[in-house]
Amino acid sequence: MNLDFQSFLKQYKQKLHEVFTASSEADENTLVRGIEDSTLNEIMDISPLSAFIPEEYGGFGAHTPEALAMLEASSYESLPLSLMMGINGALFLQPVANYGEESVKKEIFGRVIKKNKLGGLMITEPDYGSDALRMQTSYEKDGDTYKIEGVKHWGGLTGMADYWLITARGMNEKGDLERDISFFIHDSRNGGIEVEEYYNNLGLYMLPYGKNRINIEVDKSHKLEPESTGVTMMLDLLHRSRLQFPGMGIGFLRRMMDEAVTHCKQRFVGGQSLFNYDQVKHRLSEIQAYFTICSAMCNFTGSKVPLDKNTSRMDIEANAIKSVVTDFMQKASQSLLQLTGAMGYRLDHIAGRSVVDSRPFQIFEGSNDILYQQITESVLKKMRRLKSKNLKEFLSEFTLTKRSSEYFKDTFNFEVDPKMPQRKLVDLGKVLGRMISMEFTLSLQDQGFNKELVQNALKTMEDEISSIMANYMHGGDADVVEDYERESNWYKFALMDA
Repeated sequence: MNLDFQSFLKQYKQKLHEVFTASSEADENTLVRGIEDSTLNEIMDISPLSAFIPEEYGGFGAHTPEALAMLEASSYESLPLSLMMGINGALFLQPVANYGEESVKKEIFGRVIKKNKLGGLMITEPDYGSDALRMQTSYEKDGDTYKIEGVKHWGGLTGMADYWLITARGMNEKGDLERDISFFIHDSRNGGIEVEEYYNNLGLYMLPYGKNRINIEVDKSHKLEPESTGVTMMLDLLHRSRLQFPGMGIGFLRRMMDEAVTHCKQRFVGGQSLFNYDQVKHRLSEIQAYFTICSAMCNFTGSKVPLDKNTSRMDIEANAIKSVVTDFMQKASQSLLQLTGAMGYRLDHIAGRSVVDSRPFQIFEGSNDILYQQITESVLKKMRRLKSKNLKEFLSEFTLTKRSSEYFKDTFNFEVDPKMPQRKLVDLGKVLGRMISMEFTLSLQDQGFNKELVQNALKTMEDEISSIMANYMHGGDADVVEDYERESNWYKFALMDA
């Protein structure tokens, strides 16, 4: 980190602590939707988004480790705030930096740094969530401008962002939508986006979500220019974002770990500290394992994914990191809630709030079920190219699992069925994601990270992988009973025996 960034980070952490922890109103604020302009300006005046902006435009340099460190500081105090920063950075500023026109970048980055402006991304549509390539928002070129029409929803910062990155498909001469996708930068000062509905989102109260009707005109200078195709550009954008999820995860997991350990040491049950109970230690060790593995993911992304690296082909790494770390975030918050008991089951308690706020991370930017399936499909594709059928042999040579596969001896010594059902694809994807995470963790240990934490994390992953593999090999045969209403009323049978 450069000295300027270190000074900023220290100041930023102090400001967030004052806003979210030291304030007597902090607990009450968790129940309020949105964020006060004065509070947001107080945070943005320190210019945290400069971590995502190149030095020539007045930022800290857009160095990935620094961007992750800013997200970590944010998520330790507030997961919703960290998501807000992540949306701005990974889904708006970084794509603009990589694909935007020079004059447009200069204007946008200047307003973000000097005037606290925010940017968001609109991809998802009401009828095409995970099936984004079939989006119906369209554009037509008219001279030097593009006319864009459509409906988007679940865009974080709905009605709040000063800039939007909007995806659309072009119309051909027959009036049909083209297959490729384009990205356009819209300045909210120009109008044309009507919020038709604000959603009562279950968690992440700080971020407004809703349904937006789009009818805008965008100058040709505000169209992002891909290196090859728009779909490839979208993959680069989404993969880069997923690779940076550990930045949001690490501060959150550290907070879960700190809160859980502190509570268990201070809470006495049955005449002894809660910390001394074996089941409690099991939960704490899992949270510590998740923190350690997330640290390894941060190390990987921070050292291997600079801003100028095209990540469109990093599907396995991106999907593994996003799905695994978000699973860990939810499991850690559930354990904290279990440990804190009844007091934790409150929206204004860190445990209850964390369970609700971390849950959507397993859904947005690719549902984890889908991502796990895609991990397996990508691995199967590689195996076909190598004409390899034995999973153990492949994993022992695969760059992302070479060392971690040594922990499992004959567990993977079988031929993979390329026509396995979807649920098996998902199970195997969960296993592969955790093995890749182990590989990152072993690399982190090589660099001097706490060996006790690493060994604990590896043992935890061995247990999880063994459990998932048992289900993969012997379970997963249950089916849906469509005629479930027939002979399924228990009360009738209870009367028969009475």
